[in-house]
Amino acid sequence: MKDLLRPGRMWRTGLPLKKRYDVVIIGGGVQGLATAYYLAKNHGITDVAVLEKSYIGSGGSGRNTAIVRSNYRTPEGASFYQASLDLYDDLSAELDFNIMLTKRGVLSLAHSERALATATERASVNQKLGIDSRVIGLDEVRRRVPALNTSDDVTWPVMGALLHPGGAILRHDAVVWGYGRGADRRGVEIHPFTEVTGLDTSGDRVTKIRTSRGDIEAGTVLSATAGWSSGICKMVGLRLPMKTYVLQAFVTEPIRPLLVETVVSTQMRLYVHQTTRGELVAGAEAEPYPTYQGRSTLTFIESISRYLVELFPAIRDVGILRTWSGLCDVTPDYSPIIDRTPLSNFIVSAGWGTYGFKAAPIVGVTVAKMIATDRVDPLIEPFGLQRFTTDRLVSEAASAAMSH
Repeated sequence: MKDLLRPGRMWRTGLPLKKRYDVVIIGGGVQGLATAYYLAKNHGITDVAVLEKSYIGSGGSGRNTAIVRSNYRTPEGASFYQASLDLYDDLSAELDFNIMLTKRGVLSLAHSERALATATERASVNQKLGIDSRVIGLDEVRRRVPALNTSDDVTWPVMGALLHPGGAILRHDAVVWGYGRGADRRGVEIHPFTEVTGLDTSGDRVTKIRTSRGDIEAGTVLSATAGWSSGICKMVGLRLPMKTYVLQAFVTEPIRPLLVETVVSTQMRLYVHQTTRGELVAGAEAEPYPTYQGRSTLTFIESISRYLVELFPAIRDVGILRTWSGLCDVTPDYSPIIDRTPLSNFIVSAGWGTYGFKAAPIVGVTVAKMIATDRVDPLIEPFGLQRFTTDRLVSEAASAAMSH
């Protein structure tokens, strides 16, 4: 077959869709591509097709604010995200592609005694696991963020903060491109603009994947579709315990250096960091109502702007360049679902809320291992479906209540 990789392309395009693959991955975002990459690299499984209904990285992978961290509340969550952060540290070298990762740190502000107590609890869990995380007082907050309004004449005065020096920002598109190129070079087929329209089952197996380009079969099917997970699972009669919400963010015009760390305020329901180009990237919590309407709203811009100006008065006259939104699926305990399903060859990676991008490398490693060896890695064992029936939830509401 003629090589379909043209100059300037990251991966082959225009590939014909075969009738069968060993593995079909639904979702051409960072988790799907990472899983395909590690299937090929770690296990030699290259008969893999990644199906994406739009362009590659068009979903949550291209609609986030590119913050990675591991300062979660539970031992299960913190260990899992730290493993992913460790992989991110070496990912540029691994993929031979610069993902532009910079260790800026994450500063989560505390505006009350209760918030300080929660921060102290999180820091204790993190420190026990060897994760750099500690509570700092108001004086150190002032030294680290001179532009922050720390006076008492505000709605919620700052009392301290949880500092996580290992937190970082990176170029989310670069991670998608790097994994996509790496998977393609190892023989994986990437099929954009190939929408899955149905899944046929027989007994306890998925027997056919119906797509906009024809029907195919697969030994194993993985759904890695973020906000669209419920729709894919509905095709096989599976109802997952989660709801889908819209998430919004905006970016400002470039300004002089203002921030080093990412600054978070759960009380004000916002977070902000500054890019290497000088833009401020800001976001808020997911909207409080389930929806698939991925549109930015004036209400979001008004509320986030008000609180940002209260925290940083110097940016009052800075212009907003653009806004964007994305979909996220949230479980009752704010932790993901990574597991096989009652259908023996159907695996889901879903319920990621607003932090699926952070987990992409370790999801790729562990899900690829599950597919190749039929063994569940201890890191993802707590996130199985059975936790909802055995009352063993992994509650991350305290540390994932902000969409960063």
